[in-house]
Amino acid sequence: MSAATSDERLTRGKLLAGHSDLDLFGEELDRLDGALRRRVNADRDSLEKGLAQLVLTLVELLRQLMERQALRRIEGGSLTADEVERLGETFMLLEQRMEELKEQFGLEDEDLNLDLGPLGQLM
Repeated sequence: MSAATSDERLTRGKLLAGHSDLDLFGEELDRLDGALRRRVNADRDSLEKGLAQLVLTLVELLRQLMERQALRRIEGGSLTADEVERLGETFMLLEQRMEELKEQFGLEDEDLNLDLGPLGQLM
């Protein structure tokens, strides 16, 4: 193990532990503090909207996966007519509620879209 690696680990450990004997100058700490403040936007509305966007994106992803599975089961004939009816109603109610939540948080369908790499876009 090189001395530089050992020194880096020691400094990192001191920083994480909050040791006061670090060779960080006040100016550097101020610069880091300013950078963190710019990076972490603690505005309540934007935090709430961002969290809603994340949660609704996950709900939409799960909804689409469940809907595809339900369609496979319907096409495979493993569901009764009653079960198909209940699934259809459930998916319609979920879509309705999603629309209400998107409106409440000022989100559009594009805001919930994810790039799933080789699978393409979520929506």
